[in-house]
Amino acid sequence: MKNTFLILILVVIFSCAESQMSPTETAETVVESFYSKDLPTLEKYTTPESYESFVSVQELFTQEDNAKDSNFKLISDSINGNNAWVKFTTAYEEKPETFKLVKDEGEWKVTESGVREKLF
Repeated sequence: MKNTFLILILVVIFSCAESQMSPTETAETVVESFYSKDLPTLEKYTTPESYESFVSVQELFTQEDNAKDSNFKLISDSINGNNAWVKFTTAYEEKPETFKLVKDEGEWKVTESGVREKLF
């Protein structure tokens, strides 16, 4: 009984100690998981709608020559409450990209942005 209680306490402490990723770290994780076809990670850091969109176009963009380092470089980011925008470049695309993120149960997730939604 004491061992079970001790293990439970340790699990709670380590769970609480786990740091939350920033919007920029989340965006980089999504880019890398997309191109490496790491679907569990991609799903964890995207909303269900975004995940489906990424998976539906993944084969078009993830060819063998894309297996290189993403070279993710932050251009700018902005956080406004539970919403964030991250503008970045990667080795995979010539033009900068922008992800919208929402905070969902304490974690940042990449989501779909509206057509007329202001970026930053």
